[in-house]
Amino acid sequence: MIFTHDTEHALGAVVDLINTGPTAGEAEQLPDVAALQAYVDRNLISDVPELTFADVAAVQRLRAAFHDVFAAAEITTTVSLINRIVGAARTTPHLTDHDGHDWHVHFFGPGARIAEHLSTECGMALAFVVSARELDRLRTCEAPDCSRVLVDLSRNRCRRYCDSRTCGNRMHVAAYRARQREAIA
Repeated sequence: MIFTHDTEHALGAVVDLINTGPTAGEAEQLPDVAALQAYVDRNLISDVPELTFADVAAVQRLRAAFHDVFAAAEITTTVSLINRIVGAARTTPHLTDHDGHDWHVHFFGPGARIAEHLSTECGMALAFVVSARELDRLRTCEAPDCSRVLVDLSRNRCRRYCDSRTCGNRMHVAAYRARQREAIA
């Protein structure tokens, strides 16, 4: 494990959040409260009060800010963006041992709205990536027709695609077919 369980969990949540954004030819995947609740459930995000449409709008704005972190070309820009995200949230670090997990730190206050929760937890996870000098693990999928993001947590930093079953498989099949065509020619 490169990072703590909580950091890796938050990194997965931020990747999932960014990848809910509308991309070329795809619709918004967080259009309403039900979709945001599905995101919360899918990512096992705890201590979230009842969601509202205002939460949907706040999370969509936050998603754009997180996407900018992944798209930043220079570390100074990345640091500035992360500091802005975390600095805009009301943080109240506290220890907790919920849901069968041992003692760990939450950076959001009890009862915080989902956007504050994500700003602090995911923002701090990204800060830990930068402070560990592991920024090259934040990537965009290398498939030419995909703009999804990923965090490469593999030991040898070899992950290239957002999903090995879709983009990865598609690209490997395309490479295989190209080799077959070359062999015939």
